[in-house]
Amino acid sequence: MGTAAARPLAIAITTGEPAGVGPELTAAALRQAHERWPHARFTVLGDRALLQARAGTNWPVAGVAVEIEHRPLAVAAEPGKLNAANGRYVLGLLDAAIDGAVSGRFDAIVTAPLQKSTINDAGVPFTGHTEYLAERTHTPRVVMMLAGSGERPLRVALATTHLPLKDVSAALSIDGLVETLAIIDHDLRAHFGLAAPRILVTGLNPHAGENGYLGREEIDVITPALERARARGIDAPGPYPADTLFQPRYLKDADCVLAMFHDQGLPVLKYATFGEGINVTLGLPIIRTSVDHGTALDLAGTGRADAGSMIAAIDAAVTMARHKRAA
Repeated sequence: MGTAAARPLAIAITTGEPAGVGPELTAAALRQAHERWPHARFTVLGDRALLQARAGTNWPVAGVAVEIEHRPLAVAAEPGKLNAANGRYVLGLLDAAIDGAVSGRFDAIVTAPLQKSTINDAGVPFTGHTEYLAERTHTPRVVMMLAGSGERPLRVALATTHLPLKDVSAALSIDGLVETLAIIDHDLRAHFGLAAPRILVTGLNPHAGENGYLGREEIDVITPALERARARGIDAPGPYPADTLFQPRYLKDADCVLAMFHDQGLPVLKYATFGEGINVTLGLPIIRTSVDHGTALDLAGTGRADAGSMIAAIDAAVTMARHKRAA
């Protein structure tokens, strides 16, 4: 027990789309590792020559516990220029990190952004990190949550993720919402150290359905789900109109907001936290965090990309891993 407690936290970082900013953001973030995360060691998964070229300095950084796990590119990568030949390379980095986390080699994984189109163009159906992590870990339900930073950060979780808007209503169910709330409640306790999480829940329709005049999902699905969740001891009030919920007077006592679909909650969160926010996948048997932005192809290789979100994602991964180990 004492040996396990003394072992440094092992954090894996996938460097994502090689034509994007992931490789350079990883290097920039890890230059702060000695001061910010002295009790962690990092394994960076990616092509060694690519990482050295994009780091802008000697790599790894002297005095930092960083190992590069070399995974060769299929073809040379140019900043800002996507190449489907490297789609399977990107997926291979993610597979290696997942396998390492499931086996216990890694305490958490941090993922740099990838380009979904590149993987699909490589002949692999791919919706996104969240869905792929669920499939690879055989997890029936996961929850995407984005979060800001600070003493009481804004956190927004999603009842549905990457769906066309026309399919959202059919994807909502009483059982599904109860399971989603249970996952959020459990992981906020287990990985974030919150003793009694308070989760505010939005409606689906404008004005939360206006008593059925603007839709019945609040009456037929969301309210029954919240009643069942509260009977299980989950503090989940709602449903609230999404257009007025995101105000300080409502959020000041909240630990998370559960929004019904992707673009209902995330524009607000990204407006408030972009560049410093993170993406967390709840409900997995492993810990995974990520940046809150995409591959930024226009910034790749320019040295102008901001590593703030990557730093925050590593911060969160280390913190969550500590809570898990202490449990």
